[in-house]
Amino acid sequence: MSAAPPGPDLETFQTMAEAAYDGLPDAFRHAAGRIVIHVQDIAEQDILDDFGIADPLELTGLYQGIPLIHDSVSFPQPETARIFLYRLPLLAEIRTRPDVTLSELIEHVVIHELGHHFGWSDEEMHRLLDEA
Repeated sequence: MSAAPPGPDLETFQTMAEAAYDGLPDAFRHAAGRIVIHVQDIAEQDILDDFGIADPLELTGLYQGIPLIHDSVSFPQPETARIFLYRLPLLAEIRTRPDVTLSELIEHVVIHELGHHFGWSDEEMHRLLDEA
């Protein structure tokens, strides 16, 4: 039997992800509406295939849902928006990032995926971060 990977377990990661979300400004959380955060070890194979990702350690997070800019009161979406965090890729990344803590990395990924919920592209988020 193989040993468990080093680092916090899924339950602890879930708690850390929820704490990162809860630590965001009230106005930001209120604007986001209902969103659910899930933590898994790695993304499911069909997700990796959809993105053309061969190495599952390359995907640290994912937003699934209809961005708020496309949501409609007339045609509300039946599914709650979801953010997925992938524990093993985050643990792999943190080993290469002595400049940040695991909590900071988790917070960064939560914020990044929330950006997609608000309808921002990766390019827009990078530009906003560069301007900050």
